[in-house]
Amino acid sequence: MDRMEELDETLAAVGPRLRALRRRRDLTLTELAASTGVAISTLSRLESGERRPTLELLLPLAQVYGVTLDELVDAPPTGDPRIHLRPMQAHGMTMVPLTRRPGGIQAYKFVLPGVAQPQQPELKTHEGYDWVYVLNGNLRLVLAEHDLVLGAGEAAEFDTRTPHWFGAADDKPVEILSLFGKQGERAHLRARPAGD
Repeated sequence: MDRMEELDETLAAVGPRLRALRRRRDLTLTELAASTGVAISTLSRLESGERRPTLELLLPLAQVYGVTLDELVDAPPTGDPRIHLRPMQAHGMTMVPLTRRPGGIQAYKFVLPGVAQPQQPELKTHEGYDWVYVLNGNLRLVLAEHDLVLGAGEAAEFDTRTPHWFGAADDKPVEILSLFGKQGERAHLRARPAGD
């Protein structure tokens, strides 16, 4: 197979991948159009393969989906020394490990699907300490008797031996960053002194 055939094959696979990403995040074409500024008809033709993907169209989609362009087109490895982390599906959510080193604090990005009805939380406990930051959407966090809703830009930290549960607070997906230490390490934040 020559390079042009390989390129055509790679581009032909983009449409189904885009459709799968949108469905996993439980988004309609209308919602995606509102988030990206790309017309519904263009998004539909991209997903069906009737429209060839361009950088101008893929960049806003990659941003909304929280993936790299390489992941959108499933580009072959280039010898690039950077690590290309793959999302994992578990318990109805998408989890992307952001660190690979053993031990210490581990970083994850979670994409939690929206829910039509409030969920009945099943509180869990385990060793460790978690720091959670909401990137997008509204996160429902239950910590023992506290039932909280965190919006984009808000954070929480807690000892995971406290009974806890988290999920989307409404029908929209929520994206969070989580820093988790199994040995009870805490995230240390340094604030700029007042007046700077």
